[in-house]
Amino acid sequence: MSRHSSNSPIRPLPLVGVKVLDVSQVMAGPYSCMLLADMGADVIKVEPPVSGDQTRGAMGFKMKGSDSMGFLNMNRNKRSIAINLKTEAGKAVLLKLVEEADILVENYRPGVMKRLGFSYEVLSKINPALVYVSISGFGQSGPWAERPGFDLMAQAMSGIMSVTGHGDGRPVKAGVPVADIGCALFATYAALSAYIGAKNTGQGQYIDASLFDSALAFSIWDTSEYWGTGVDPVALGTANRMTAPYQAVKAKDGYFVMGATNNKLWEKLCQILQRDDLFQDERCKTIAKRLGNRAWMIAELEQSFAKKTCDEWIELMLDVGIPAGPILDYPQAFASEHGKHRQMRIEIDHPIEGKVPNIGFAVKMQGTPQEVTRHPPLLGEHTEEVLTQAGYSPTEIEKLKEQGAFAA
Repeated sequence: MSRHSSNSPIRPLPLVGVKVLDVSQVMAGPYSCMLLADMGADVIKVEPPVSGDQTRGAMGFKMKGSDSMGFLNMNRNKRSIAINLKTEAGKAVLLKLVEEADILVENYRPGVMKRLGFSYEVLSKINPALVYVSISGFGQSGPWAERPGFDLMAQAMSGIMSVTGHGDGRPVKAGVPVADIGCALFATYAALSAYIGAKNTGQGQYIDASLFDSALAFSIWDTSEYWGTGVDPVALGTANRMTAPYQAVKAKDGYFVMGATNNKLWEKLCQILQRDDLFQDERCKTIAKRLGNRAWMIAELEQSFAKKTCDEWIELMLDVGIPAGPILDYPQAFASEHGKHRQMRIEIDHPIEGKVPNIGFAVKMQGTPQEVTRHPPLLGEHTEEVLTQAGYSPTEIEKLKEQGAFAA
């Protein structure tokens, strides 16, 4: 599938010329910086020598080399330099790079960058237009700020886990790291907004992004119910707290998902099920009544759904405009005709791993189609290249080596 119209000239990606320092590890920070890199930014990944980003080796599924598949899926289109920020020589390198940077993203524990000498107050004096993004579990201030924060803790402490699962007492988290990815998205949007502001005013700013805040920001329906009714939301499985039926339902050969989310669709559902009794039943006359009688209503619907297979019901529903679909696993989703058409599985040429699968671009841009121009970098692969571009001579780079800038 072409990502752009054949009649439209291809322009440079929108962030070409933007310089980003990725001083982060694991997920939220690296993912945010990869989004910027995918849009054309020159992202320099600043990593500790020897071990690099924790995700390279300590987390995820190892490939032939030292890097995990998780690392390979969050760090394409970047360059890597390996410097020891605990040495004076290493610190001098980062300060030099900050002079020309537009955005810096870090996700150390609150206070660490300040102790290293890289607080926003210090760096903004070197580069007033710098947009400085700090990502943490619970933010840079508040009673929980000093706590180590990961996606699981953010899901638990933000309320997400209280509404996930089937309410049988056993805690369940969302299957994907919604706090991590959500924080990455919010941080990226804030960084770009501040970058535009800096282009207009010459003044950058500090951005405090946290997994906890991001997870809470996802709770639109749940907090609306709580603030609107005073009732603490509970876990509903696959159901929705604002409308019904809208969930997974059981058919003859398993489960599928469907949503008759308004009265018009409810009428169509009752028609294809040949359940005029349900349509006429006072307990189902309005959305509010269907929500109040959901358990009984779903049991009645599943009696009818048991007469046909998932595929048969999905086809019948789609024919009359009722949203419905199968429940796919990841292999099925990527292998589906639609997944293939949307190019959600791509391959990257890697110098050690060969062809490496990657999740495709989540948005398609016609005028500036995204592409992978750089493989996920080897640790320190671009150290000398980046330093040379920053103005260091071969002699100065050699001196930095002697001073321990690139060694643990």
